[in-house]
Amino acid sequence: MNPALLRELIPGVIGVLVRRGADFASAEDAVQEALIQALDVWPADPPRDRKAWLVSVAWRRFIDAARSDSSRRGREVAVDLEPPPGQASAVDDTLALYFLCAHPTLSPASAVALTLRAVGGLTTRQIARAYLIPEATMAQRISRAKRRIAGHRLDEPGDLHTVLRVLYLVFNEGYSGDVDLAAEAIRITRQLVALTDEPEVVGLLALMLLHHARRETRTGVGGRLIPLAEQDRSQWDSRLIAEGVMILQTALACDRLGEYQAQAAIAALHADATSTPETDWVQIVEWYDELVALTDSPVVRLNRAVAVGEADGPQAGLAALSDVSPDLPRHTAAQAYLYERAGDFRRAAALYSEASRLATSVGERDHLTREAARVRQILPS
Repeated sequence: MNPALLRELIPGVIGVLVRRGADFASAEDAVQEALIQALDVWPADPPRDRKAWLVSVAWRRFIDAARSDSSRRGREVAVDLEPPPGQASAVDDTLALYFLCAHPTLSPASAVALTLRAVGGLTTRQIARAYLIPEATMAQRISRAKRRIAGHRLDEPGDLHTVLRVLYLVFNEGYSGDVDLAAEAIRITRQLVALTDEPEVVGLLALMLLHHARRETRTGVGGRLIPLAEQDRSQWDSRLIAEGVMILQTALACDRLGEYQAQAAIAALHADATSTPETDWVQIVEWYDELVALTDSPVVRLNRAVAVGEADGPQAGLAALSDVSPDLPRHTAAQAYLYERAGDFRRAAALYSEASRLATSVGERDHLTREAARVRQILPS
């Protein structure tokens, strides 16, 4: 039995329990228990209707827990043991559950954890291992998130952009522990595509697929960072690239451009090029112009400056970079790259060294240190 296929049922089952009267936190706990039982029972005795089986088992778990709590508090259970047949069966609450788990009142870390738990169907232990933190710490984070959204209903309006941001945060965690979060983010986003006709959801899925296609070439031995220009493009996953480009074209045809579609268009142009020099940098700059208009993000402006340096020459890139705050992470690294392109190797070497000291990760620091050493070897004696 494929656990990923089983987890796809979880959001809908939680929604049924909530509509029957369970609070979100108790419903989610009950569904997790039903999921564990399914993994144990289904291989030998698979049900004909998997969702109905999960609803039945989870509801019994919820009732048992509610009765136990009622006994402790000396009051009656506030929900019916046997709801009317078919109650809420025609209602798909999956999209509402996405909104609830990515509620604006939650911190990004809490929204990510709750989404992985309630929408993704991962256990607290799996999520904790993925983020390399103690299970008790992750359990507290999820419990706090549940308490914060306890008063919010499934039928409240939600913000799709917040959901997409949370899913992209999950995707960018990549792989750690025993859970492939990038693959989980793609799986969950595929579900979301089926629930809405919003082209930005399709754009995010395309972006994920196009980035994921280069995954195996981004790092070398010992986790060594390999920049895009040095990656072995023959090892990129052509199947994922083709799918990403195809669904991106579908989204762009809707003529409702958003930031994820624009980012995916840039990724598609990189994927289409056989080498860095053959990349259509002029068109990439045009897409960055669209992104700046959509987001006015300093990070986008920095990336645009590097693209301008490729399309129009390093001096033009440096001029564009001068409009970006020097306090922005990777600003110094971008300067170093553009000065190297301009032939000012001494200044480039110094900037690479400075950028390595400012790096926020070991892999980035080591890469920039190697770049500084490489450029110094070019300098005249």
